[in-house]
Amino acid sequence: MMSGVGGGRQNPHTGVVNHAGPRMIKLMKRTPFLLLSLALLGSPLVMAEPVAAPAAEATAAPAAPAVGDEVKAAISKLAAAGNYSWTTSTVVPEGSRWRPGPSNGKTNADGYSWLSTTMGERTNESFIKGGKYVSKGEAGWQTAEERRAARENAGGGEGRGGRGGAGGRGLENFKTPVQQAEEIVGKVKELKKDGDVVTGELTEEAVKSLLTMGGRRRDGSEAPAPTETKGSIKLWMKDGALAKMETHVAGKLSVNGNAMTIDRKSITEIKDVGTTTLDVPEDVKKKL
Repeated sequence: MMSGVGGGRQNPHTGVVNHAGPRMIKLMKRTPFLLLSLALLGSPLVMAEPVAAPAAEATAAPAAPAVGDEVKAAISKLAAAGNYSWTTSTVVPEGSRWRPGPSNGKTNADGYSWLSTTMGERTNESFIKGGKYVSKGEAGWQTAEERRAARENAGGGEGRGGRGGAGGRGLENFKTPVQQAEEIVGKVKELKKDGDVVTGELTEEAVKSLLTMGGRRRDGSEAPAPTETKGSIKLWMKDGALAKMETHVAGKLSVNGNAMTIDRKSITEIKDVGTTTLDVPEDVKKKL
């Protein structure tokens, strides 16, 4: 090795002058990867700051359905069962001249409904389908027209009850519990829920309809409009389906020129949902 220009050492074989001092040369020999390490330390891969993982978006809890929607779903679930039975009891003030007994009903997926009503010691049976009905009397199952003809021929013998039944009185406005609930819930000012019980105040229209049993007389004419009306509804749900319904209506009504105060509570309890059977006689099917 020869001394080169500027004090450096010249390699005798290559002629290259190395200006690094002895300590530098020794350091480079002992750490052959020093330069590579320094380069990597300054590289973007090492110097880049870690990227934080995006925070997971919080999953919002599903909004609770509105009470009205929940009630409609409960009514729909009962209807979807296809068949069910019910019992309706009516509560009126003590001393009331009109004191109906309990009524029992059944309905099936074919659109037939059976209703048994009690008034005093008299029990009446009827089948209803599609707005038509037949009632059981001394002459068997008869349509409204047949019973009307029988009354005329008998001079009113089977008129408003006579022997053999009430002749289907009031069945012109018959509705199953599902149909009643659908109609009434659509005429409620506001529904409130407490557990499985829903309550609401009825509109004036709904109260008038319930007080007049549909708003029409048997001859089809308009019933007199009641006054000073008020009413409420209460609904119970079980397993997401309508299980019980109570309506309470009150008001004043003119009947044959006489003012009457009406205060009536009707309670309908649903049972045997999906397991109710209804045997419809062949002669009933022919007339309906």
